[in-house]
Amino acid sequence: MALSDDAKNKAEELKGRGKEAAGSLTDDQDLKNEGKGDQAVAQGKQKIADAADAVKGKVDDIKDKLSGN
Repeated sequence: MALSDDAKNKAEELKGRGKEAAGSLTDDQDLKNEGKGDQAVAQGKQKIADAADAVKGKVDDIKDKLSGN
């Protein structure tokens, strides 16, 4: 079974948190920054997916109204 986009984004965010934590523990600023970047990318992807879902929901609502459902 394929992972949903939500699950993939959450996994990417968690991976970023892990990198950030590892960077903090090892005093590796590059790894810490990479982790923060991974989290930001995952959060951005999730916001785009949420917006797309909202638009799809509105389009479906309009289709239902036009078809009398």
